[in-house]
Amino acid sequence: MDRRTFLAGAGAAAGATLIQGSAWAQSTGKAAAAPAVQDFDFLFFTDTHLEPELNAAKGCAMAFRSMRMFPHADFAIQGGDHVFDTLAVPKQRSLSLWELYDQTQQELSVKVYHTLGNHDVFGLKPASGVDPSDPDYGKKYYRDHIGKTFYSFDHKGVHFVVLDSVQMTPDRDYEGRIDAEQMQWLRTDLAALPAAAPVIVVTHMPLVTAVDAYLQRDLSPRPHYQMAVVNSAEVLPLFEGHNVLAVLQGHTHVQERVDWRGVPYITGGAVCGNWWQGTRLGTREGYMEVRVRGGRVQTGYVTYGFHSVDPHNT
Repeated sequence: MDRRTFLAGAGAAAGATLIQGSAWAQSTGKAAAAPAVQDFDFLFFTDTHLEPELNAAKGCAMAFRSMRMFPHADFAIQGGDHVFDTLAVPKQRSLSLWELYDQTQQELSVKVYHTLGNHDVFGLKPASGVDPSDPDYGKKYYRDHIGKTFYSFDHKGVHFVVLDSVQMTPDRDYEGRIDAEQMQWLRTDLAALPAAAPVIVVTHMPLVTAVDAYLQRDLSPRPHYQMAVVNSAEVLPLFEGHNVLAVLQGHTHVQERVDWRGVPYITGGAVCGNWWQGTRLGTREGYMEVRVRGGRVQTGYVTYGFHSVDPHNT
């Protein structure tokens, strides 16, 4: 049986600066009033980790069919880690995984916005055998076949910001970070909004989470911080003075909510649970239904009945 738990989140509104020429500006260059926010629903699903093993394709198709039972969803947002894995496997395996994902996503009947996950970076690790000179290397394949790695869009009076939280390192690894180019883009994007304009932010690697603190007890030292966004202390101040309704996150495979300075940081579990092997720190395989009501966000986590053929519950 599906399980739904709804949480209400409120944003904080304060002042903001408008940049002339933005989509929110009038022809005079003066700030336009924020459009009235209409009620609407959408889906947030993350960490599908699609692979041919462990009945993952069957499970993912089950999840997508379950999502179709949320009939009023205007669109869906995929929160990253579409496949498992393009980081460290040969090129042909990576291409076949993306083909499998494309076929499986056809079970959905709504527009999907995508978020880059760390496992979506093509051939990054030397074990893949992919040379950096390969035309698909790194984020190139994702950009060519999926789309931009960071961008924004508007829907029924809400401004959505999708971040790229995965940065490649010179030693062919990655870390959680919002880089300098993106930080400047984010400042400009948010500055173009009227003060009361509601904002929903999406990131694969969390900006705020309690899970990293919990798991650090069991992690050996690593050269790069890969549990969350390492420079979140630089990113979060950019949200101040804006009406951020929620930040939707992935990566940890845990259903979690942390409220920080009036903003709920909501981690959306994982379609794959514990990488298709049962529960991840108590979170079952699932996805989120999101409702925008009266300028507030409500989220419900839905489990869809998948049973692992090789459970290793945590």
